[in-house]
Amino acid sequence: MATAATVRRDGDALAFAGALTREAVAALWPQALGLLPQAQRFDLSAVSSVDSAGLALLVELAQRSGGVSVAGDPPGLDGLRRAYRLSPALSFAQA
Repeated sequence: MATAATVRRDGDALAFAGALTREAVAALWPQALGLLPQAQRFDLSAVSSVDSAGLALLVELAQRSGGVSVAGDPPGLDGLRRAYRLSPALSFAQA
């Protein structure tokens, strides 16, 4: 069973933990949105896995923040990032 996903503020970072999956996104969204102002980094080092819904959450938050750096490479993130042609900072790559 996957670890429940959490998000907390750690300085200028949003620190995510657990599995960022479809089951977790609805609960995480309002909390992450409230913590987002002035966030410059997403710390994913404690994330156990990411699915497409988790990626969508991260991309939307990154877009709303005006751009972030991302630390950590949980299982699933790199493959999804490549499939959706996202940059390491979770923005859509320019063609």
